[in-house]
Amino acid sequence: MTGIKQTQIDQVKAFLLSLQDDICQKLENEDGGAVFVEDAWDRDAGGTGRTRVLTKGAVFEQAGVNFSHVFGSNLPAAATAKRPELAGRKFQAMGVSLVIHPHNPYVPTSHANVRFFIAEKEGEEPIWWFGGGFDLTPYYPFKEDVIDWHKAAKAACDPFGADVYKKYKDWCDEYFYLKHRDETRGVGGLFFDDLNEMGFDDSFSLMQRIGKSYIGAYQPIVNKRKDIAYGERERDFQLYRRGRYVEFNLVFDRGTLFGLQFGGRTESILMSMPPVVHWKYDWSPEEGSAEAALYDDYLKPQNWL
Repeated sequence: MTGIKQTQIDQVKAFLLSLQDDICQKLENEDGGAVFVEDAWDRDAGGTGRTRVLTKGAVFEQAGVNFSHVFGSNLPAAATAKRPELAGRKFQAMGVSLVIHPHNPYVPTSHANVRFFIAEKEGEEPIWWFGGGFDLTPYYPFKEDVIDWHKAAKAACDPFGADVYKKYKDWCDEYFYLKHRDETRGVGGLFFDDLNEMGFDDSFSLMQRIGKSYIGAYQPIVNKRKDIAYGERERDFQLYRRGRYVEFNLVFDRGTLFGLQFGGRTESILMSMPPVVHWKYDWSPEEGSAEAALYDDYLKPQNWL
């Protein structure tokens, strides 16, 4: 594997900062009632970031879009457990991570993340890769929205090979799976990690396409569904289903575990959590209801195209 120049690392960082700007601007335009508040921070042990949060908007109850660039001399257990070759290397990790929680239960929650990681040791080739993806978590899904979401995912991947979309789509279904619930978190999308086999330029290009395609896939769904009337029943179900989001992030999500073990900035790591959430003991939807349709028709891996 060839070495990585500082100019290449700078290119990745510039792209990520630009991506954060673009997504925030488009979400503000779609909301029309609130703006992102930026919290720029420095990490004493090494690193900087820009956490941006929009709250109590006209459309979005809470939206967080975070950029971080952290570095250090030792990696936490979450990073080295499956990659022992990373032990004893200094590293840099940078990325944009976001979660959007809308008010309206007919608008899905969405998540996206793109990142770059490099670990170096004197006298040895650096270990580096790209990762990321995006996924959609509806409460009252519309099949056409799910299909459009996956069409956008496929279009992002297709220039890099006919098999890339299916590989990353299947990986997403496997990753965003709540084993203790025996259900997927939502209707999936893309997930990839350890991407370096294409070489730096093509790997970076694929990460950029996936990062850029997220907002173009999500914003039209928001626009179509944000004005649908809803009542207490729909809101109650949305808050119940948000509990699954919390369960996944705290039990399974590798980024959350990495950040907390690493001693990262807690507020930025946990910005993905919904502002309001309910749990109910041993609840199940009424047979034949709109709520049951989510479980029966959507929370199972399938070919949406």
